[in-house]
Parts: sequence; C-alpha cells; structure tokens
Amino acid sequence: MKDTRGYRVFRVFNVIVLLGVVAATLYPFLMIVAQSFSSDTAIRSGKVNIWPVGFNLTTYQLVMGDSMFWTNYRNTVVYTVVATAIALVLTTCYAYVISKHHLRGRSVLIGIAVFTMFFNGGLIPNYVLITSLGLKNTIWAIVLPNAISVFNLLVMKAFFENLPPDLEEAAQIDGLGTYRILWKIVIPLSKAVIATMLLFYAVTFWNSWFAAFLYMDRSELFPVTVYLRNLIAGSSTAQSTGAVGAADIAQVSSNIQAVTMLLTVLPILCVYPFVQRYFVSGVMLGSVKG
Repeated sequence: MKDTRGYRVFRVFNVIVLLGVVAATLYPFLMIVAQSFSSDTAIRSGKVNIWPVGFNLTTYQLVMGDSMFWTNYRNTVVYTVVATAIALVLTTCYAYVISKHHLRGRSVLIGIAVFTMFFNGGLIPNYVLITSLGLKNTIWAIVLPNAISVFNLLVMKAFFENLPPDLEEAAQIDGLGTYRILWKIVIPLSKAVIATMLLFYAVTFWNSWFAAFLYMDRSELFPVTVYLRNLIAGSSTAQSTGAVGAADIAQVSSNIQAVTMLLTVLPILCVYPFVQRYFVSGVMLGSVKG
C-alpha cells in the first residue's frame, strides 16, 4: 500500500519530535561526562558543554587510585546482588499469594502491606531495632529493612491477577502443586515484570547510601555511594591523609560531582540493555492460543 501524504507528514513530525527528546535526554549526560574530564578553570568559567575543555584525569586518579574505592565498589556489587535477589523472591511470592481472590485473609495481607506505605516506626526506632537485633555493621542492615517495596509488590500483584486462570487450572488437573505452578507456569510468563522489578530494585540498592551511612561505622564495609558522598564532603581517605596537593584538591572540588554521578550511573547503564527487551516484548505473546 502506498503511504498517504498525511502519513508521510506524520512520520517526519514524529522523527523530529523523537530526535528532540533524544537530544534533551542526552545533553545533560554528555555535559556531565565532559565536566568530569575538564579542568577546574574551564568548569568555573562555564566553557564546558558537551566536549571536555582542559582535559585532565586528576579526580579519576584520586578516586580510582584509592584501594578503599575498590573495596567499597565490591561491597556495593555484593549488597546489590544479594539484596535484589532476596527482594525479588519475597516480592514475587507475596504478590502471587495476594493475587488469589479465594485466599482467606487476603484483604488483611494486602492491608498490612499498604499500611506500611503510609506509616512507619521512624528513624530512631528503626535504628534501635537494627542495633538490638545485632544487624549493625552487617549486610542485613541494608538488605532486610528494604526487602519488599510495597509499590513493586502491588505492581506484581496486578500483573499476576491478569494472567489467564485457565493455565493454572490446567496445570492443577495435570497434577502440579502450588509451588510447581509458580515455578513452571507463572514465572516463565512473568519475565517482563520480573525484569522490570529487577531493574527497579537493583537501581534502588545501588544508589542507596543512607542505610549504610546510618548502620555502618567501619569504612571497609561502606558501599561506594558512601565513599563518594564522603569524597564530595571533603573527607575522603586520600585527602585526609594529605596524599593530594592543594591544586589537586581545587580540581577535585570542581568536577567531583560529575565524576561521582558518572561512576555511579555507569554500571546501571551497562545492565539496562540486557533487560530492555522485556519492556517492549509482548508479555503473553504465544502463551495462550485457540
């Protein structure tokens, strides 16, 4: 079929709009990358746009030359992987349970989850609880308090409710139990929502710093976000030991925020392409026929 004139105009307009969106999205990121490689003078004078001016690696050398940075970076990877795995398991199981309308006490379980969205014990009671349980200076102080996001839970619940009940009924007739139905039927059909929750939880735990800042007092246990926060505050190990000169400190103070954001967001950018296809794929494509 031949394209109509109106459709061709629409395509041109659509391309122009999308290119504008891409430019508006990429420009801030490119500017941050340029600032992270630019000199102190160029940054302060506002000469840096999307290309580095006065190229230098002073801040990168300071940050990546410190062994504590790599220790904290490793901690962040471990914390994120463990916390995301636990959060996915708990959220999936909880959401699957409360998605069953025939479950007795279903409204109570939903009410308990929703209640925590609006009310919590507060900072001091949480700190006392974590300390009394002996979780301070452990990975569990970061993982357990945030193991289930109620928002993510409700999203998965709504997704499970939309799955065709005929599939589970057929599986029950074939002799599958609840756990095998969840593992063999539900989870394979839920790759899209699980990938979405994976990304949400991973980004949350990767960027989290306040829990570690609050519950950990040993620098070798910090995640990299706390290390970079301390670096921004001027209290990094390299600076406190006098390993960096006055000129280097001035340079660091100019582009440390750009370096910090780049080092923090880069791993997430590397992971995102692997889960992107689940956002655009048909969730139920080919699962039910006839």
